[in-house]
Amino acid sequence: MQSIQAVFNIAEICARHGITDVILSPGSRSAPLTLAFARHPAYRGRLRVVPDERAAAFIGLGIAQATRRPVVLVCTSGTAGLNYAPAVAEAFFQQVPLLVLTADRPPEWIDQLDGQTIRQRNLYGAHAKGTFDFPADTMHPDAKWHSERILNEAINLARTGPAGPVHVNVPLREPFYPKVDEEVGYETAVKIIHDDHSNTILPPAEILDLRRQLREAGRVLVVAGQQPEDPTLTAALYEFAEARQVTVVADTIANLGDVPAVRHHDIFLAGLPKEPKADLRPDLLITFGQSLISKSLKLFLRDAAPAQHWHLQPAGEVADTFRRLTRVIRVQPAVFFQQLTTFEAKDYHRTDASNPIAFLSLREAQKGSEGSNPSSSATSPDQGSNTPYSTPDQPSGNSQPAVTWKQADAAAQVFLRQFFAAEDQPFNEFGAMRRVLQFLPEHPALHLANSMAVRYANILGLPEGRQIDVFANRGTSGIDGCTSTAVGAALARPERPIVLLTGDVAFFYDRNAFWHNYPTPNLRVVLFNNHGGGIFRLIDGPRQQPELDEFFETRQALTAENLCRDFSLRYLPVSSPAELEAALPAFFAAESGAAVLEIFTDSKTNAAFFEEYRTAVKQAFS
Repeated sequence: MQSIQAVFNIAEICARHGITDVILSPGSRSAPLTLAFARHPAYRGRLRVVPDERAAAFIGLGIAQATRRPVVLVCTSGTAGLNYAPAVAEAFFQQVPLLVLTADRPPEWIDQLDGQTIRQRNLYGAHAKGTFDFPADTMHPDAKWHSERILNEAINLARTGPAGPVHVNVPLREPFYPKVDEEVGYETAVKIIHDDHSNTILPPAEILDLRRQLREAGRVLVVAGQQPEDPTLTAALYEFAEARQVTVVADTIANLGDVPAVRHHDIFLAGLPKEPKADLRPDLLITFGQSLISKSLKLFLRDAAPAQHWHLQPAGEVADTFRRLTRVIRVQPAVFFQQLTTFEAKDYHRTDASNPIAFLSLREAQKGSEGSNPSSSATSPDQGSNTPYSTPDQPSGNSQPAVTWKQADAAAQVFLRQFFAAEDQPFNEFGAMRRVLQFLPEHPALHLANSMAVRYANILGLPEGRQIDVFANRGTSGIDGCTSTAVGAALARPERPIVLLTGDVAFFYDRNAFWHNYPTPNLRVVLFNNHGGGIFRLIDGPRQQPELDEFFETRQALTAENLCRDFSLRYLPVSSPAELEAALPAFFAAESGAAVLEIFTDSKTNAAFFEEYRTAVKQAFS
């Protein structure tokens, strides 16, 4: 069937480029694409059918995150492709490679009142890294060459840094289906274009200039944004921080592993007054990665106005998030830290400006810094393990600040332990989240849904030594695909525990994440159900409005019980500390299969407890 040979070759080209996963949503116009992947031997067992295109695209996103390879999305014409848009936007801002194949009517039938037809050219606009129009007629040799070149360009573009989603619109004419006795094969002589990625390193002259500026800088602060786990980067950053004696600050989603970093800044930056915050101001800010969760950190860095801000990014547009960007260094962050680690030891002296656990208030921290012990170490109050903080915040020769980042971080850990140790606390989602985090298994992929789940986790921090990789859809920060993304990860990595922490609004919004025929025995969903959009009761603005209950929090009475029955998931409901303690071991047991742990709390109680927490933070750090 020569008319669809070029379409069948799409599957062959994808396979030859090493693409292993395809997510398909059924349709008629897309039949040639469906058959092309369904019959290709490379995709047996790797072609998955998800009827809801929105869920399908986020499941593809989760697979791409987990495998770090492009995933193909296939859908029919019309609004099917529009339903991919939220996941395409998220992939764009997270720099995750997706190859989006949308079937379409031939161009002469657009805007002619034909069924299931919309304007699909450039469907995702500025949120696709690139868009291509597959030729409608491919019988001529030049058209066939053109179609194969387009696919190669699209795949290479999706992969090339910064990676992202690429759209290929495929107009298809009838007939869509081969005859019963007709075979359509795959051509082995298809055109394959490989794009070897650049391995850029810093030239010697730039290294010398950067080393000079590092030596001359006063306080140097490294801030890590969202990024996937990268052992090469974390090892290089660890050595750089030790050698250059600089402070590293990281949100939970930065995935910095065992790098000694300040991780409780969300606590103390919310409580410190203006004057001690000035002691934390960097002269040189070095950033890498993508977005931050912590609003307190973003606001602090904007107000701090460092004299220099270097951002490390090998390619692509660079955001001036803190309004002080002075230099874009076009290299992989790991390469930067590796090349800048070598230095003359005589330029630095190992002193210790931190006294890690004795401070529950700023005044105590200021007093304690006068007699700090160089061999002291910080104890993580939640995990009970020792983490060394033996490097100062700046080279010697500069006046020491009254309060350092590491002192404040250590004080925040002590504050957190003591705050949750108070007796007679009501059962609430913040405390329940803390207990769930302490129970996480070894080496999980932890998915954090948007709204309060990701914020709570960033405040509380993660247990140490468990090799936890954190994922969150913080590219657009929407709730629409958090569950589907975790499901995609569970499908891609069946040998690994996948844990999703989510609120009820995000969970029920994305319930079609489970509407498919593929088991996910490694998936554990912790559902914090306060029967509404509880975040609006916690943030200033909506919580002061009389319309809060009806128009912002939008109360609902749903539970996950029926959903779990529909999709054969174990269901564990809890509504008290004792029930939670009893449920957690069984919930996380590896052999027990996919499960939902639904934690019921009261929205007003949650709001009152979180307000108590905020008040305690201000008192402790004032």
